[in-house]
Amino acid sequence: MPTPESEPVRPQRLPAAEGVTGPATATGPGAAAQPLRAPADRKRQPSGDEARGRAMRAAISAIAEKGTAAVRMSDIAARAGMSTGHILYHFGRKDRLLLEVLAWSEADLGARFQQAADEAASPAEKLALFVRFYLPRHQGDERYALWTQVLAQRHDDAGRHLLTALSDAWEERLEAILREGQALGRFADVDPSEFVIRAVAMLNGLSGDVMFGRSRWQSASAHSFALSALERELRPTGRA
Repeated sequence: MPTPESEPVRPQRLPAAEGVTGPATATGPGAAAQPLRAPADRKRQPSGDEARGRAMRAAISAIAEKGTAAVRMSDIAARAGMSTGHILYHFGRKDRLLLEVLAWSEADLGARFQQAADEAASPAEKLALFVRFYLPRHQGDERYALWTQVLAQRHDDAGRHLLTALSDAWEERLEAILREGQALGRFADVDPSEFVIRAVAMLNGLSGDVMFGRSRWQSASAHSFALSALERELRPTGRA
């Protein structure tokens, strides 16, 4: 469940989905600090991508602090410096809030990752970028907190299809890096599908550890640990 924060790109709106129900009572770990809230200027409301990006970032922050059940559209509006009506325009209904925000967050993050990967000099650099983008940055990572709350909800077929597609997209990115490295002789000849399953399972486990606040990651880097493990598996035979 990738997480680092970044500036917005131009994501697609989530298609209408039904049946996104069930309360999530947990709040985002480490999100005790009270964010600054901009006053809403009803005469000059932002529009287009700027407004959507502002609304989405405010929603991520509000959900991480308050939890899905407690967050109100007015909370998001206060953080975004927008009117509640403007926020309702972007989200429609509160029961679509989590999936709308997650879809935006993943479109944003995926584009940022791809831009960085396109500028990387080697498959090894792309692998390091993948691990950095995938793991939470710290215990209070708001994007990862959003993922955990989404997964705690009950979803209909459309919601499950979206979540599967978002996860599959990151697995496809990792497999593309692996195949590129293998084609260049930089990575070992491991089975791509099995490697991706192992790698994502490890990264998800480490992500949960970081968000839980395990003491071992307060003095060590989960990113370095994960990258070293993947590099060892991908090291071609005969190379030190």
